[in-house]
Amino acid sequence: MSRKNWGLFLLTGLLWGIPYLLMKVAVRDLSPVVIVFSRVLIGSLILIPMAIHRKSLRVGFANLRYVIPYALGEMVGPWILITTAEKKLSSGLAGLLVATVPIWSTLQASFHGDKSVWHKKRLFGLILGFIGVVLVVGIESFSGKQSPLAIAMIIVAAMGYSWATILVNRKIPTVDGIAVNGIAMAFTAVIYAPLALTHLPSHMPSFTVTSSVILLGLFPTALAFILFFQLMPIIGPTRASLVTYLNTAFAVLLGVILLGEPLTLGIVTGLPLVLLGSYFASRKTN
Repeated sequence: MSRKNWGLFLLTGLLWGIPYLLMKVAVRDLSPVVIVFSRVLIGSLILIPMAIHRKSLRVGFANLRYVIPYALGEMVGPWILITTAEKKLSSGLAGLLVATVPIWSTLQASFHGDKSVWHKKRLFGLILGFIGVVLVVGIESFSGKQSPLAIAMIIVAAMGYSWATILVNRKIPTVDGIAVNGIAMAFTAVIYAPLALTHLPSHMPSFTVTSSVILLGLFPTALAFILFFQLMPIIGPTRASLVTYLNTAFAVLLGVILLGEPLTLGIVTGLPLVLLGSYFASRKTN
């Protein structure tokens, strides 16, 4: 990759590594439904005008039968699960568990006829990643430091991410990602608007919390998608997917450095195995 593309790759990884930090701050004063509504509203207000400018919005609406299920699996379900779970989990652990997405994607792809999952390298990755998840979940759960239910919520969200991504890649691979995600965010905002109105805070949130929600909508929700869809045509979807592993590293480091979260035994032992396992599980084979 060129120096510019490496820069895009690293910046995308950073932007998709910070939402766990921002959500951890935001849940101090705000309900998860308010946070999800706010971030998708901001994101849609940025992406939809871009899709109009790119003349791809109409095509996106023409494929609503796929965009709506994608929104459910990518945003409506996962974002409320992750935000709610962060009331009980550290931001670093949340990011680590989300890094299992390539593992679930590989398994789900096999159900659609991709038998390359059983190639020895990919199978090795699945087993290695699974061991890493077991170590993280086991150590963190049995230590009493993290909520088993919250851990399960993140894993379900990761499964939703993988299902939604496979859906759009199989059904509407040529439709502009900016349009797809802009419409999906607008749909998610409509879903959560009534709930957000009934869960408004009783007092004005702090400046830190308010800023966190705005940044959450602007950067990991809107800008990261824009950068990712600039990057993917250049380096290809396989290498672009490696940004998932970078996200996790940033999520863990930011949680430790900025929030003072502990670098627990579960993360130290499980993180390398999940990252390596996800890498091998998602590799293409000849």
